[in-house]
Amino acid sequence: MDQQELIQEYARCLQDTNYAIESYLETYDNTQSKYVPFNLFPEQKMMLSNFEEHNDNITKKYRQAGVSTATAAWVSKRLQFASKNRPEKILVIANKLDTASEFANKVRGFLNQWPEWINVGFSKEKDSQKHFKLNNGCEVKAVATSVDALRGYTPTTLIFDEAAYIEAGDDFWAACMASLSTGGKVIVISTPNGYDKIYYEIYEQSIKGLNSFVISELHWENDPRFTKDIFWVKTKDIVHFLLNREDYNEDEFIHESELDKFVDLKHRGYKPCSSWFESMVKKLKYDRRRVAQELESAFLGSGDNVISSEMIEKIKNEDVRDPEEMFVGNQMWIWEKPIEGHRYILGCDVSRGDSEDFTSIVIIDFDERTQVAEYLGKIPPDLAADIIYKWGGMYNAYVVTDITGGMGVATSRKLQELGYKDLYVEGVNTADKWKYNPNSINKIPGLAFNNKRVQIISAFEEALRHKFIVRSKRLLNEMSTFVYINGRPDHMKGKHDDLIMALSMALYVGEHSFSNLHKADSMTKAMLDSWTTSSDVGDTEPDHRKPQQNKPMFGLPGNTTSDIKEQYRQNAWLFGKVR
Repeated sequence: MDQQELIQEYARCLQDTNYAIESYLETYDNTQSKYVPFNLFPEQKMMLSNFEEHNDNITKKYRQAGVSTATAAWVSKRLQFASKNRPEKILVIANKLDTASEFANKVRGFLNQWPEWINVGFSKEKDSQKHFKLNNGCEVKAVATSVDALRGYTPTTLIFDEAAYIEAGDDFWAACMASLSTGGKVIVISTPNGYDKIYYEIYEQSIKGLNSFVISELHWENDPRFTKDIFWVKTKDIVHFLLNREDYNEDEFIHESELDKFVDLKHRGYKPCSSWFESMVKKLKYDRRRVAQELESAFLGSGDNVISSEMIEKIKNEDVRDPEEMFVGNQMWIWEKPIEGHRYILGCDVSRGDSEDFTSIVIIDFDERTQVAEYLGKIPPDLAADIIYKWGGMYNAYVVTDITGGMGVATSRKLQELGYKDLYVEGVNTADKWKYNPNSINKIPGLAFNNKRVQIISAFEEALRHKFIVRSKRLLNEMSTFVYINGRPDHMKGKHDDLIMALSMALYVGEHSFSNLHKADSMTKAMLDSWTTSSDVGDTEPDHRKPQQNKPMFGLPGNTTSDIKEQYRQNAWLFGKVR
């Protein structure tokens, strides 16, 4: 090309990013095992156009969608065509430094592909896998999630790669946003991974119009690389189809490849399939959750979830809400204040305070079947006792502490020292609080999971099916990644189940340990009324209202009538308001 043609071509590339990428860059095609011209398919073009037009972008993708590759190509073009007066500074963030560095290396590879008349070349000032500069002043830096990693660097574009897997809180996200210069861009890329704190929250708020992020969604059935033999099958469970083809009739199949008809087919209950898709499902070992997440771009997969996707979605839409009040550094959330006469149970899962796990506290209204309060934070066991003492005391709550492994023992002992009386003691008749039962005075208050984990979690799952109300989005996040691993209910790798454990213990003790008391509730209240409305109750009450001496309804065998009355008065919290 002559000088004039070069100028015209440069101008066209500057104005049309998709044209520039398709004209001058190549990408490695795994289906052909070779480098091929970078032909963007329609959804990739739409995504890159959004990057050009909008500052805040989020992309929802499937595995092997080529989104990171296309984004790296877009970054390389942006760097090559940047003005020396306004150099681009790209900050790539991922959960692991290797992931961020891999993205940066993709950018480097594309930078090397641009023709000489476009290529500005690399600077020797910075040149490493995680941080390099160009001769026009532009630079690319790769970091893992750390607030410190952002210091001293003011990016013009922030790229979050595999954002759903980034384990960081609100403070990190706020620091990232604060680091952007005026007019800077944010690009959030990932496959879904449950209800994480960054990716899912941004996506959900964007759907509701609560933020400025523009969504780009990519679907594998629109990717020409994987759809040469696409067909559609009438099924709710594509994995079931792949494992049981012989059970499906020919009239349940449609061979359709026109893109404009795909949405209608989905609405009619059809799911797409191809040889590529089948091979990917096989690689994922027919794991329904992973198929839904990594191929169908779903935030929830039915797979091995302890709590069904449908239940989680229902709770999210109908029950979860922001707390009315927040305390203790915004870690204590309150939805409802205590109501006189209601029975409250507090479950606590204790951590060391310096580990990856959190100390969690959940308070439930046992009568209304509702979560009313919640604490989540990294504190040592003795400080957990202080929080329980204050907030448990406010609700007059019966406290169940996890003492499995010994971490909760310090919490329970501290509560005893503080004089908290309403403590669950395993193996002792829970109709009596530990201080009133001589058999429990030397026992450590609390619940040891031992071989009861399945039963405790079952109490949680059963309560949800019977309309127990969960208020917390933090708890909901845990539920979405709480799965069966080798038949054992547990959190997914890198996720948590602290709040689930706290709530499960409260429900387990409430439902199982108090079951006999709950069944006799009306009889108990009537008896309490008879004993507390008169000062001369006992000798003067009619014979038919006296409890039988040989079969006490409450307390230890051999108790006298006066002992039983006293125990009822002391434990009246279990049965509601006593007059």
